[in-house]
Amino acid sequence: MPIKPEFLEELKARRTEAKLCGGADKIEKRHAKGQLCARERIEALYDENSFQESGMHVDQARPVAKRLPGDGVVTGVGNVDGRPVAVFSQDFTVSGGSLAQMHAQKICDIQDQACELGFPIVGINDSGGARIQEGIWGLSGYGQVFFRNVQASGLVPQISIIAGPCAGGAAYSPALTDFLIQTRKNAEMYICGPSVIKAATGQEAPVEQYGTADAHASISGNIHFVAEDDKDAIAITKKLLSFLPLNNMMNPPHVLPEAIESITNEGLNELVPEDSRMAFDVHKVIEAITDKGQWLEVQKDFAKNIVIGFARIEGMVAGIIANQPAVKAGALDIDSSDKGARFIRFCNAFNIPVVNLVDVPGFMPGLAQERGGIIRHGAKMLFAYAAATVPKITVIMRKAYGGSYLAMCSKDMGADFVYAWPCAEIAVMGAEGAIPVVYKREIDAAKAEGGEAAAKAKRAELVEKYRSKFASPWQAAETNMITDVIEPSETRYHIALALRFSLTKRSTRPPKKHGLIPL
Repeated sequence: MPIKPEFLEELKARRTEAKLCGGADKIEKRHAKGQLCARERIEALYDENSFQESGMHVDQARPVAKRLPGDGVVTGVGNVDGRPVAVFSQDFTVSGGSLAQMHAQKICDIQDQACELGFPIVGINDSGGARIQEGIWGLSGYGQVFFRNVQASGLVPQISIIAGPCAGGAAYSPALTDFLIQTRKNAEMYICGPSVIKAATGQEAPVEQYGTADAHASISGNIHFVAEDDKDAIAITKKLLSFLPLNNMMNPPHVLPEAIESITNEGLNELVPEDSRMAFDVHKVIEAITDKGQWLEVQKDFAKNIVIGFARIEGMVAGIIANQPAVKAGALDIDSSDKGARFIRFCNAFNIPVVNLVDVPGFMPGLAQERGGIIRHGAKMLFAYAAATVPKITVIMRKAYGGSYLAMCSKDMGADFVYAWPCAEIAVMGAEGAIPVVYKREIDAAKAEGGEAAAKAKRAELVEKYRSKFASPWQAAETNMITDVIEPSETRYHIALALRFSLTKRSTRPPKKHGLIPL
């Protein structure tokens, strides 16, 4: 028996209503501001004709005269470059994208489905916050979403796009996810707005100082990527997903080579200055060892003394963690320790090998660092590396002193392969600090004989003696603390070999609920 025409007409009418969101006029207003609507963002994310929506016909739980199509959020699953991904996209044209009972239930349902099926979750946040008219249901809804963010953590990758307002409690769902992308225009994220801050503290606090993408990217470190607009945010999301596995039970999308080519880059032999106090840009090393176009830096504007990101090396996915000698001499401080430790733990959760490029003079000295808890923050790096069971490959390019040598993943901290350039210095401390202690008698004798000038000349003479006796990579090689001493030009080849050999690594830790990272 054929379906009655009126049934098909009603279906068509309801689909049309849902796809019109809050109305053509509201969509046009968004376009005028350079923003996409919720469904356009989803269309930009997914492969053509691959999106399966869920909950299209949901309405608000406590209906009034006006319907709220989809209750202000679009959810579903689809393919991104042929691989399944779950999404929720808040619709600001429908009641300001406000969250209430059914809105939250739709998000929770897609979170549950993603965890059961093993799909990454992309959340596009553009909401005026909790729907006041629904009272406690809004708070309850946020709590349910937060709970599922935590359940999904380490199980499937979670990516948040901040494409509009994200204020108050709403900001905590993105904060619980793995990567945050915020558009430079039309998006704000904060707990308290300027008026609330002024009322509570009397302090003038323009939102530009703390709620924008630039402020979060460079000062608070709350976000990982700044996007110019909605389309750019989607492009960054797709690039990021291209490096990630679908879930914690899968390997990342390696493109395994049949053989590792013995390619050298002679430019690396000339990169490091003779004077170990002079800086160089570690990005040049990263560019030399990674496949062309296969590098995505993460949090590039925050804690620039450490560089992190995803790359492919001979087709194999790796997370790269590199000291940056061009910023603060590459020393580890509070922010860079947090940045590095969080990235290591993400890579470990999702089976992504870690490559460490080391040129670190130590932990940052200073009263502010000590009072700010550099001991606790620096310990996060030690904890993260020691707890990680993924392949860990370390290249000591130049300085590796004291506790920071360990904090950048030495063999003792679980590195599977450790390489050192011939110019590397591995020691308890640098020559300038150690010489007055190690060679005190010789310096005192020179001073007694020829005064300060003689003592200064003696110190300069002893620098090379100290380096060859106490800081040479050969000392580390002779005591089996490193795998090999290599030419800088050979770095890509040796890393690629180590990655290929270690992809079958299987390592466990003692049975326990979880370790207690020094938060």
